[in-house]
Amino acid sequence: MIKVEHVSKEFVSAKKYQGLSGALKGLFSREKVHKMAVDDISFHIKKGEIVGYIGSNGAGKSTTIKMMTGILTPTKGKCLVNGIDPNKQRKKNAQNIGVVFGQRTQLWWDLPLSESFTILKEIYDISDEAYRERIAFLNRVLSLDDFFTTPVRNLSLGQRMRADLGAALLHNPPVLYLDEPTIGLDLVVKDNIREAIKEINEKYDTTVILTTHDIGDIEELCSRILIIDKGQLIYDGSLAELKETYGTRRRVTMEVKDTKEAAAMPLGQWLGKPEDAYDIEADEENSSIAVSFDKNQLQVSEVIGCVMQHMEVRDIQIKETELAEIVKEIYNHGMAKEA
Repeated sequence: MIKVEHVSKEFVSAKKYQGLSGALKGLFSREKVHKMAVDDISFHIKKGEIVGYIGSNGAGKSTTIKMMTGILTPTKGKCLVNGIDPNKQRKKNAQNIGVVFGQRTQLWWDLPLSESFTILKEIYDISDEAYRERIAFLNRVLSLDDFFTTPVRNLSLGQRMRADLGAALLHNPPVLYLDEPTIGLDLVVKDNIREAIKEINEKYDTTVILTTHDIGDIEELCSRILIIDKGQLIYDGSLAELKETYGTRRRVTMEVKDTKEAAAMPLGQWLGKPEDAYDIEADEENSSIAVSFDKNQLQVSEVIGCVMQHMEVRDIQIKETELAEIVKEIYNHGMAKEA
């Protein structure tokens, strides 16, 4: 459905100088600043996939989306969406895609939502029968009936996001781009939008590309994720593979009789491991200790068995590295290994 092959995007701008003298210098200077926003990335997305496209601010996510929607032209490389070059065939491409930007709206601010939908019906040349069918479906999955005659300016953030999602899906596009679709929403509205996206994907086999900083969106919706950093694609794979490869930390919390004694135990000596192979944190208030370690150096059974041989353990909890922690580490330090 989507083919991105060796795509790069470079922005060139005039160099800026500080102060009044710098402003005057800038009038006569021909120096340019070159910024490589996207640097030779390639990926293919199959029909019906829900793919998370994530990265820190300024990594190149929005630039990539804008090239796939036809807003920007790649400096190098080729991008095809459903067999169409988005930049060369913009009108045809617009019929094939739906776009939702969390910070922007395609709805008419002073008109009731119903009127905005009527205008979009004419823009996309949707037949009366198809329009009635789509509205019935969108009312069911997004509950638009509650505010369908309300002016867009009077909608809450959650209502507007549901309305924007409905507007993007009105012409039943095979590809849907979602840029921060749940930003600022409460948990109930987030869950409703996530469930709507799932049902739309299942019913119409819609291909969904989701950019978000909300890890909950990724875990709930995406079977595959792409991670971009400084314009380069550094990971392309499943959530399970990412957790298995980079989520190597384990944390075992044990309720013990004597917290101070447990915190001072020579666990490394007992296990024959170096002291830097693990960390022990004591929580005297809850009479517990937490042992953190790399699963490649220690096994959970080794840690629990060793502690239980030397002291009384009343309760045990085992926790794997959460996806949010993995992604945060990648944002801060990059990938530890080649993806």
